[in-house]
Amino acid sequence: MSGASSPSSGDNEKIRLLIVDDIPETRENLRKLLFFESDIDVVGAATNGEEGIQMAVELQPDIILMDINMPGVDGITASERITQQVPFTQIIMMSVQGESDYLRRSMLAGAREFLIKPFSSDELVSSIRRVYQLGNTRRQALPTVPTSTGSTTSSEPTEKDHGKIITIFSAKGGVGCSSIAVNIAVALQQNAAAKVVLVDANLQFGDIGVLLNLYPSRTIVDLANNADELDDELINDTLIAHSSGIKTLLAPPRPEEADVVNPPFLVEVLERLKTMFDIVIVDTSSSLDDRILSVLDVTDKIMVITTPEIPAIKDAKLFFEITEALEYERERIMFVLNKEDKRVNIRAEDIEANIKYRIEGKLPFDERVATTAVNQGIPFVIGNRSSRLSQETVSLSNYLIKSFNPASTEVEAPVRSSGFFGR
Repeated sequence: MSGASSPSSGDNEKIRLLIVDDIPETRENLRKLLFFESDIDVVGAATNGEEGIQMAVELQPDIILMDINMPGVDGITASERITQQVPFTQIIMMSVQGESDYLRRSMLAGAREFLIKPFSSDELVSSIRRVYQLGNTRRQALPTVPTSTGSTTSSEPTEKDHGKIITIFSAKGGVGCSSIAVNIAVALQQNAAAKVVLVDANLQFGDIGVLLNLYPSRTIVDLANNADELDDELINDTLIAHSSGIKTLLAPPRPEEADVVNPPFLVEVLERLKTMFDIVIVDTSSSLDDRILSVLDVTDKIMVITTPEIPAIKDAKLFFEITEALEYERERIMFVLNKEDKRVNIRAEDIEANIKYRIEGKLPFDERVATTAVNQGIPFVIGNRSSRLSQETVSLSNYLIKSFNPASTEVEAPVRSSGFFGR
């Protein structure tokens, strides 16, 4: 019996697992490693990538153990096709190669974890259970549309299968909106098993490409120049993938090019992205022009960012007055304090009392971690996972996605020993 912790006692369902590997000895060894795990059921074993795709569609497993190097259809190609056809099946990639390029390609193909052979029984079982729990989070938090055969499809968008738009906004520049947008997007992709796209709606001076070290070879301007032919395929071809697994729609490389993106077109793009992704994260500028107001109008959750500085607090208060005038529901707004610093004499309680809005999330001030991430183009939730800033950002992303769970009548902010997220 593996020493890894088992799922909660309340969960009586077995994890249905499919093995895909072209080497018979490997398939048999994996079966033996998992034989004594009472919560894991190996429902099949495929001998190649093509067979793995067919069995995935037929068996609808919870988890697939996928070898990356196979003749014919390799693990990368098979994972890409399985992710499209069986979106709620989670893939764990296996390889004797540990190079970063293999990891990057695996994540882009939809894999949730990457195991380097040989691995122990504990490592294997822990990975399976962890990925399964991430898949459960996605199933519970995000709506699906059942077909007559019981599978899930998004070919005919309806109100039920729409994703959610989350807009990161601050009335004052320089408070960290873009950094928060990037790290929240990556955290949701990796920790909530959500399919995430990040849109840079700061069309004149957007920094998403820089923060993710992506070259803007394709941007939203390419879509605007072909507005008459806009469809899901064109949008998908314009998106740029990041190694974390998220997709991005980048801002134009030059400020003057932003003029071709008008408010109705921007809204149309966002509405289409809602049918293609679980979560659409939108980073914005600090202005309240027609484009930004149009984005806010169609946003499911507006994350308003401030810092413990008088100008930022003043501007946040003005923005909340505008949202009340526009009759935005308070439930659509999440107020977040960034760069919280115990050495600063402005406390969260003081901000709440002044603005009359509850702060639902707090992110600590960590200049070293944040600046390193910006300069390297590596989100801190990837490059510095153990930092308190990363841990709090992941907690915020989990709290955010749980707020969309229709089965929950009340979503509580995580209780943390540091006093963050609620009191």
